[in-house]
Amino acid sequence: MSAYKDQDPRLHGIKTKIRVVPNFPKSGIMFQDITTLLLDPKAFKDTIDLFVERYKGKNISVVAGIEARGFIFGPPIALAIGAKFVPLRKPKKLPGKVISQEYILEYGRDCIEMHVGAVESGERALVVDDLIATGGTLCAAMDLLERVGAEVVECACVIELPEMKGRERLNGKPLYVLVEYKEK
Repeated sequence: MSAYKDQDPRLHGIKTKIRVVPNFPKSGIMFQDITTLLLDPKAFKDTIDLFVERYKGKNISVVAGIEARGFIFGPPIALAIGAKFVPLRKPKKLPGKVISQEYILEYGRDCIEMHVGAVESGERALVVDDLIATGGTLCAAMDLLERVGAEVVECACVIELPEMKGRERLNGKPLYVLVEYKEK
């Protein structure tokens, strides 16, 4: 499901505040820069509000944010819906005992980690990131949470790049996005 199909008037304001930077970080990439969205308090608040409106009352106990931009959107959502926030980090960034999940990228391999005991079996989780492209990171996050017995209710992203077909890699897991960008 996607909010942009609902035509909420706030979505236009959100989409216009996301800057597209061509050829960053390398040639051929159209980088979706959310820092310009964060500079606009109304657009940033609207972004958080749309997610909160969707998830309030859904008995979600964990909001898992993917490093790094999931750390921007995840905590305010978690606070507003009464859930805890769990950071999913790159390797060797968390002190103490961690559980890891490797995943394949289009250019190699990567890994995300979370603290052992941060999520318990039976908890209902929401995975948050700024963008879905190929879906590899979201899949790894879901796998990590499900390995400890959590039920992943949905994944939530501000932006979807549908040409990258990341939604298809989620194996039917619900994905909620606010805006999509199609290459022209």
